[in-house]
Amino acid sequence: MNIKQIYETVAKSDYDFLREDRHLGNNIILLGLGGSHAYGTNTESSDLDIRGCALNSKRELLTNENFEQFVNEATDTTIYSFNKLISLLINVNPNTIELLGLRPDHYLSVSGIGKELLDNAHMFLSKKAVCSFGGYANQQLRRLDNKVVRLVNQEQREQHILNSINNAYYTFPERYSSFPEDSIKLYIDKSNQEEYDTEIFMDVNLHHYPLRDYKSMWSEMNNIVKDYSKIGKRNKNAIEKNKLGKHMMHLVRLYYMCFDILEKEQIITYREKEHDLLMGIRNGKYLDSNRQPIPEFFEMVGKLEKRLEYDKENTSLPDKPDYNKINEFVMSVNERVVKEET
Repeated sequence: MNIKQIYETVAKSDYDFLREDRHLGNNIILLGLGGSHAYGTNTESSDLDIRGCALNSKRELLTNENFEQFVNEATDTTIYSFNKLISLLINVNPNTIELLGLRPDHYLSVSGIGKELLDNAHMFLSKKAVCSFGGYANQQLRRLDNKVVRLVNQEQREQHILNSINNAYYTFPERYSSFPEDSIKLYIDKSNQEEYDTEIFMDVNLHHYPLRDYKSMWSEMNNIVKDYSKIGKRNKNAIEKNKLGKHMMHLVRLYYMCFDILEKEQIITYREKEHDLLMGIRNGKYLDSNRQPIPEFFEMVGKLEKRLEYDKENTSLPDKPDYNKINEFVMSVNERVVKEET
């Protein structure tokens, strides 16, 4: 489906909700492609995903009426409210930050305020990308079937788990009571258990620390470990439907998009440079005759994880986004809505 066909499709009655829903219509400031069309990894059978942003109305801003997003599952369309989108962008959420980095011809509609948002995309970038993108990538990896994960050796598997925990741990200081950086140390060492060559250990030195906060942190880390031992129905279905290659492709794509953010301070959704690599993964280059990932795929992921660790220490991005600039922008936009100046 080329861009002309996409415009023609969105103009049809199936998408009338974009023009008629009270939350959308003239409130839409950004409308663009999502999914494989946005990444450049689409095939002839790929569904059309539409993503966008709509201003919160004057009524919503001045009352308790809450509108966060509009979803139309039949057309794979998701439109975020402006205030909701901002809250996600602040955390460099992969599913939304990509809306600010589409190819110009992949935007179906951009209003004046939408252009302001795109022009100020850099203010959302920070080291939080390490956690958000790295976390999403590791979630993708954890969703692989148990049989798949065991294709790597046990030590590598422990490293995957530790990387996932570290991505969650990165956000703990913001969400829980503060503690000295060296109070909780996680590392891999030789194991005394028969079924393990190595395993993850922890050194904890906390004093007068809230029990409930510690319980929540421990629960998050425990859930990550448990996830690696689950065989999810979703993953079985993905393997049965030969969609594992697509799943693996998106895992790799997340890393490369994060590298652009950390190394170039740019949001690049369309993966032209890695197109052949990504499509090769999608088409089964790294699957064996039983449709299982071969060890070379996990070796690739290991190298990507090391590059992410290097970027985390060497990026010039700040630890947190420019909250003051973001708040000023949000206030400016919402003030114009209330004054009916949009």
